[in-house]
Amino acid sequence: MTTRFSRLVTAALAPILVTGSLALSPIAGALDLDGYLGLPLTNRLSNVEGGGVHSALPYDLPTLERLVGEARESGLPASTYSALLLQYRLVQSTEQAGIDLESWDPFEGFAANRSNMIKSYRYYQDFQLSHRELQWAGMGGQVGGDFGGGIADIEWVTQMYDTPGLQQAARDIINHVETAFGPEAVAQLPGGLSVLADHAGDITTEDLYWFVTQVVIMQKAIYSDLMPMHYVYANEGLPGLEEMHRAGIFGDDIMDAWRDVASGDPDRIAHGNMTLLNREQGWVVSQMWDDVRGYKDGLGESFTYMMTLAGSPSVAGVPALRDYKPVTLQGTLPDGRGATLHTPLPSWDWSVYEQRWEYVTTQLLPRYRDEVEHNWPALEAKLQVPYEQQFEAARATSRIPQILGDVVHATYVTIP
Repeated sequence: MTTRFSRLVTAALAPILVTGSLALSPIAGALDLDGYLGLPLTNRLSNVEGGGVHSALPYDLPTLERLVGEARESGLPASTYSALLLQYRLVQSTEQAGIDLESWDPFEGFAANRSNMIKSYRYYQDFQLSHRELQWAGMGGQVGGDFGGGIADIEWVTQMYDTPGLQQAARDIINHVETAFGPEAVAQLPGGLSVLADHAGDITTEDLYWFVTQVVIMQKAIYSDLMPMHYVYANEGLPGLEEMHRAGIFGDDIMDAWRDVASGDPDRIAHGNMTLLNREQGWVVSQMWDDVRGYKDGLGESFTYMMTLAGSPSVAGVPALRDYKPVTLQGTLPDGRGATLHTPLPSWDWSVYEQRWEYVTTQLLPRYRDEVEHNWPALEAKLQVPYEQQFEAARATSRIPQILGDVVHATYVTIP
């Protein structure tokens, strides 16, 4: 009798159970979403670990799309699902660029990330080619490749430091200055040069790998911050960016910058792109560069100074970093006459934000804008060159010993 009753109850309740299970499926989805709400952006700048913005988030694009859709439909503030939203946008952009976000680990160094770096910069330039107003992306693709190409081969970096001529060349420059003007003048030389002259022999292969890895981390950090915005702008326009703004992924200044970029007004477009560039240089990588420069009680300054010595952006009309504000020293000759010593060494360091930003705003930005507005066919042709070729063409850092060796011969004194 009990068995018969159970069967009758089960049969009677079957439609309700089926209907109930169907009705409960959205609730199950909502419960699934709960695990992804309120997550902090623990890997916001990709400088903690490989992968995305939080280790608990999925990488599957359909899953992310479903979860973000549920979050939107729930009526919750966008700030409650900011990590989920950024992961979604980051996966969208990396898939479009041909990069697997889950396996993208900058801590594995340059060799493991070379392909991702090239795909990233190709992606930047493709935005510029399809949207004339996206000048940050075009310039970032060019200049990023210039710097990326400069660290393209770990072997030559190691060989460069193993070459006694490098340290000796730096010492020769310092000795030359001291002979001309005395030890007081030496104190006015860039700190990175002095570190190189005194401690190049102390630098190990492990130091070099650390330095190159930091550059690779910065490259992914910039991508992770700015490329999701570019993807959204190109595919959904300002409404999609406004959702990211409401989520707290970026502030009012960046939202205003995107409105400027979308305005159609050349001056506003230039200003918006400048704000994006300042986001990159002043917020994303500024502290990272400071950390590199301070590595091992300042030994890292020799790395950053050499980047300044070798860097040569391929933007038309932009001087090589070493040619911008070269060293000039005022001093007194042994016979008492005042004189000026000129030497083709940079008096500044790319890793110092204020110095870097001055170079960017006085050289890179105005000249790149001029290319976009007045010489587009030539710029377009340059951006269409296969990126592998652009990348390899930028490998100038191997010439650092030669550059330093030539400095002594190019140093001269003028007397008023």
